[in-house]
Amino acid sequence: MKNKVLTVSLIILVCITLVGVVGLILMLQLNKGEAKDKEPSIDEILESSVDVPEITTNLSGRQFIRISLKIQTSTKKAAEELTKRDFQVNNIVIQELSEKTAKDFEGKTGKQAFEDAIKAQLNPLMKDGKIEKVYIVSYIIQ
Repeated sequence: MKNKVLTVSLIILVCITLVGVVGLILMLQLNKGEAKDKEPSIDEILESSVDVPEITTNLSGRQFIRISLKIQTSTKKAAEELTKRDFQVNNIVIQELSEKTAKDFEGKTGKQAFEDAIKAQLNPLMKDGKIEKVYIVSYIIQ
């Protein structure tokens, strides 16, 4: 009888330990996943961003635009690469703007479409990362 109680107690103790270990492993794995999905801090965003100085160019009609951009990249190294590619960035922005009219910039969707177009054209150039987001910092159409 005593031997049976000891065996049952030992089995229960092993089961409780196994459940605890499995639970601990699951918690650690879930925490790793959350750490990877964490949004970057504003300091990290600024560190991996590049300012595109003000560009003044003609739009598709008789009007012209003066625009400044900030481009967020995936890493600091990608930002350094994009800084070196400033002439290509300017070229792409000017070409894209030359196809636009003032009406294309009306409303949120027009500006978002322009930002997305710039991002889509710059990403194939990048070797050390990618473009995360393009921001219009300022613009004036006259």
